[in-house]
Amino acid sequence: MTVVPPPPEPSRWIELAGADNVRDLGGLPVDGGGTTRRGVLFRAATLQGVTAEDVALLVDGLRLRTVVDLRGPGEAEREGHGLLTATAVHRANLPVRLPDPDLSGVVPDEPENEMHDFYLGLLRASGDTLTAAARLVADPGRHSLVFHCAVGKDRTGVCAAVLLDAVGVPAEAIATDYALTAERVARVRDRLLTISSYRHIPPLGHAYMASTARSMHDFLARLSADYGGGAGWLVRNGFTDAELTRLRDTLVER
Repeated sequence: MTVVPPPPEPSRWIELAGADNVRDLGGLPVDGGGTTRRGVLFRAATLQGVTAEDVALLVDGLRLRTVVDLRGPGEAEREGHGLLTATAVHRANLPVRLPDPDLSGVVPDEPENEMHDFYLGLLRASGDTLTAAARLVADPGRHSLVFHCAVGKDRTGVCAAVLLDAVGVPAEAIATDYALTAERVARVRDRLLTISSYRHIPPLGHAYMASTARSMHDFLARLSADYGGGAGWLVRNGFTDAELTRLRDTLVER
């Protein structure tokens, strides 16, 4: 008897001409069984350069209804969302804040093995906005939803880690997803260098441009130890048990 292998898993990458590092957070394993739902939640780098064809794919193909912009308010106002502003897509600016408002640039000059400390600083400074983002994600009427910053790695990575950990995605899968940015970081940097707000971005060899699984593993270990994981952190910042259940029901397919 001929054994037919199962079809390969579809790629989670969303290929756009005017935006980079865009991927579906569906298809990830969940502790206890099931996976995260496909076509519901996406992460991305800045979306301001999307083309008309990109908009058609996002709005008509992926049924995009909500953009959560994790950039700072001045950054978001200067750069905007390009052609998406002419659509009915709801845009919410919910900045993931720097732990020290006096820091210049998007992130400090941290060695890679200290990035988890920086991420914890972002977390501590952004309880209200990240919780508000989680509430939008938990609302099925807001889907599909994409959240993004500039590169789609640090502020976006913190948001993704909290959400995915809160619904039971294991640390290994979260760290593996985080590390995927390494595949696209060169093209992200090339695009950002053409945008005035991001011309300070470091070279590719700089530790900040790395996205290793180790950095995310270290952050998740601290998230667990200090807050009881993503769910514990959300509850500490005002989430109710009912909201956590809604978030899990919305994002997880058993």
